[in-house]
Amino acid sequence: MANSGTRTVAVMTAIRQRIAARSLPAGARLPSIRALALSMRISPSTVVEAYERLVAEGVIRSRPGAGFFVTEQPAPLTLAAIGPRLDREIDPFWVSRASLEAVPTLPMPGCGWLPADWLPQDALRRGLRGLARAQPAMLGDYPSLLGLLPLRQFLARRLGTVGVEVPPQQVMLTDSGTQAIDDICRLCLEPGDAVLVDDPCYFNFLALLRAHRARIVGIPRTPAGPDLEAMETAIARHKPRLYITNSALHNPTGGTLSPVIAHRVLKLAAEAKLTIVEDDIFADFEDEPSPRLASFDGLERVIAIGSFSKTLSASIRCGYIAARPDWIERLADLKIATRFSGNGASAALVLTVLQEGGYRRHVEALRARLRRAMQHTIGALAKLDIQPWLVPKGGMFLWALLPNGIDAESLARASIEAGMVLAPGNVFSPGLTASNRMRFNVAQCQEPRVFALLEQAMALQSSRRAG
Repeated sequence: MANSGTRTVAVMTAIRQRIAARSLPAGARLPSIRALALSMRISPSTVVEAYERLVAEGVIRSRPGAGFFVTEQPAPLTLAAIGPRLDREIDPFWVSRASLEAVPTLPMPGCGWLPADWLPQDALRRGLRGLARAQPAMLGDYPSLLGLLPLRQFLARRLGTVGVEVPPQQVMLTDSGTQAIDDICRLCLEPGDAVLVDDPCYFNFLALLRAHRARIVGIPRTPAGPDLEAMETAIARHKPRLYITNSALHNPTGGTLSPVIAHRVLKLAAEAKLTIVEDDIFADFEDEPSPRLASFDGLERVIAIGSFSKTLSASIRCGYIAARPDWIERLADLKIATRFSGNGASAALVLTVLQEGGYRRHVEALRARLRRAMQHTIGALAKLDIQPWLVPKGGMFLWALLPNGIDAESLARASIEAGMVLAPGNVFSPGLTASNRMRFNVAQCQEPRVFALLEQAMALQSSRRAG
């Protein structure tokens, strides 16, 4: 009897999640009792009981002879309800909100950005003073549709240093890297379309794809790139529209794409007419450029995106899209439809700082500082029996394996009680296969309090497990 009640609740939860995600919109007909029973491998009587309870709650309604239908007044879209339900404390939305809303003194080894004092604040202040003296048109008019031409010219030259040959007219500015992906999703996807991502991947890819109601298909990530056999199988089974990835200094693993795997990925994409979105936000953290899908492909099937939130400022929002001409034309029309223009002041400030000779010196010093931080973090974690999955060639992220018996989600919950924000593995994993892994931001791990709190949280989790 108890098992039957549990199964009834499971059916109700599944239906509520589909309604919250709007895969079952207002007025939509629910699956028949027989069909849902077969798909969930439960008895028809369990489905009947679940549907009757939902009718009583006013979530669905019955039309005799026609079936069951979603009521006409659905609840607002709830992104956290789309996809596998995680504890609210440790889902991607919670991790982001906890980091963004944290008090300045709270340790945040789980966040995805550098400490403010690691960024070129003097150069930004000089740029802001210069912007205050800009011509009235810069301060008051809409910028051009593709964005500030001198910055697009600079970006075209910068992309050329990693082998991506592109003229400025094939570069469009956005207000962030996230907005760049959002634009591409708006253009390419319909609700229910499949999108490939790495497993694990940057957790906001998952959040954004849920907002677009895409079907997320995870491809296991190896140190050298996606698992090719799994990718080929997923392409054949799901017919995906997009593959979203980082080639260089992958988030969260820190891995780098190998040339052999890059060529094979592009061959699979060409055969399947699959578009690849390559997020190159960590380009400036590399000492030597690693392979880029966009450079091998010539922007035929690959769209390159990036931003400056990691090396300049997360507060000054400016990103870009580099793509073939017909894509840029369609994206420009979409830009008019959704926001009419862009942030010209941010673009001008970014250009001013990038053109300073000091930016190159800042990036070189930043790479050296991150190398030291990586070594320090690996050593400090080793004392707690936490080991790196791989040692990255650069960047700020370390994907680490926890000791046997330590669950990342429980550790994150315990660390919250101790006063610290962590990023447990499953928030990055669409398949929820990373329960023993944790992403550490090495730049945010430079005070001893981080490791003391981590040891305290591990001890708390162990004592609870023993109890």
